[in-house]
Amino acid sequence: MTNPKPKRLARQMGLLALTATGVCSMLGASINVVPFMIQRNVPGIGPYVLPAFAFAAIPALFAALAYGILASAMPRAGGSYIYASRGLNPYLGFVASFSQWFGLSIVIGVIAYVTVPFIRDVTLSLGWEEISKGLEIGWVRVSLALMLIWFFVGINIRGIKSYERILLPMMFLMFALGGIVIAAGLLYDSTDFLTGLHEKTGRTFDPTPNIDFDWRIFLSAAALLFSSFIGFDSIAQAGGEAKNPTKTLPTAILLAILGVGCFYFLFAASVYHIVPWSYVAEEAMVKDISAPGLLSYVLPSPLGIAILAGAAIALINDLPAMLLSVSRLMFAWAKDGIFPTSISRIHPKNNTPHIALLVAGSMASIGVLGSHFAGDFFLGIDIMVTSMMVNFLLMCITLVAITKVNPTVAKRISVLKNRTVQLTIGWLGILTLTAFLGIHTYKDITAQTSAWYFHSTPIWLIVMGVASMIFGYNWRRLKKNEQHIKERFLELPEE
Repeated sequence: MTNPKPKRLARQMGLLALTATGVCSMLGASINVVPFMIQRNVPGIGPYVLPAFAFAAIPALFAALAYGILASAMPRAGGSYIYASRGLNPYLGFVASFSQWFGLSIVIGVIAYVTVPFIRDVTLSLGWEEISKGLEIGWVRVSLALMLIWFFVGINIRGIKSYERILLPMMFLMFALGGIVIAAGLLYDSTDFLTGLHEKTGRTFDPTPNIDFDWRIFLSAAALLFSSFIGFDSIAQAGGEAKNPTKTLPTAILLAILGVGCFYFLFAASVYHIVPWSYVAEEAMVKDISAPGLLSYVLPSPLGIAILAGAAIALINDLPAMLLSVSRLMFAWAKDGIFPTSISRIHPKNNTPHIALLVAGSMASIGVLGSHFAGDFFLGIDIMVTSMMVNFLLMCITLVAITKVNPTVAKRISVLKNRTVQLTIGWLGILTLTAFLGIHTYKDITAQTSAWYFHSTPIWLIVMGVASMIFGYNWRRLKKNEQHIKERFLELPEE
């Protein structure tokens, strides 16, 4: 009697689903908030937000190219962990991906918690005041956030087809509703805004002419706007479920970052075309602002509600894609023996890592509770940004080192195979990402906070320390049981 074949992840994700995974991980509420609130976070950036955004795309593009090249050679679940552990060093691959997993897990909870006020604003705009008031109650907000997380955990467990059925329609709807803002930039200008502002509030505003350019302010803004490009790596984490992975993974990564980058830029450019930058800067200093709020002076009410709904959908869309990403990281660690092997179990019917998804949902739930009781959700986002910058940097270092560390796997690279091109991408990525990481870290360390633990850098270092202990313990255990452990980590895990 033959033993049944062991269950494994099913390669069911096509190019569209992979691209959607990256797009939905990247596009969140930040498109409606960050390009405008940056006037408060980086005072003096003024009219140079769009150039700073374009500049921030440069290191992100190098990182995306590095990811795409490595993905063509190592199409396995766990993406960035697999690339670094096989192409650079197992320890570096684990600790960096562990901090990434920790940051993303908490941010999933943050996103679920922040989504509720967007839903509340939509209900208020529709005149549903009782529902709107109910969504402001603490336990209701927490309960709804937890329901969102566990709903998408369930969707992910049910399998890739269920995941696609929920993700793709929401992505297209998100683009359609966000496209209203881009179209508005063609129909309205600052004159329309100033007229609408006066008609609705009786206020007159005299726009400020351009201010002098300052490199230090510009670089600080670019480092902050870099966070807008985080998320495309989730495509790599799904490498074990991609159809024709050596082609679709690199293509999806580039499509996601280029598509989202263009959409972000056009969206922000449209708002700044309508609303004078000096008005945005003045308002940002005294209150929280967003694209729907700024455009409410010129757009008809139904279109304003549609933009708000688009912001809420953009946030909700983050959840299934990010849950997929963090669960596949844990799955890959467990397959390698660095995490409990039970986490690598695969659902007998749905071919999904259901235990890893349940753990991911539990971690995200902690993020919801932390956001509610601590009242500071930006700390988790800052930790994620630090983690992802380090991961992007490691991918570029891996691209430079892989031919020496693991020439066998390096020969499997099937896109941009010219070594000179690879080295150029790797070194330019290393230089630009190191600079951005330095700026981000300096801003965090020098920020004025009420306690040291409100700085993301020391928290990130503590997480790295925990990861080092986990790796050290499990690596010693593996070395006792396996004579050729280093050789095994030069080979790709079985599918």
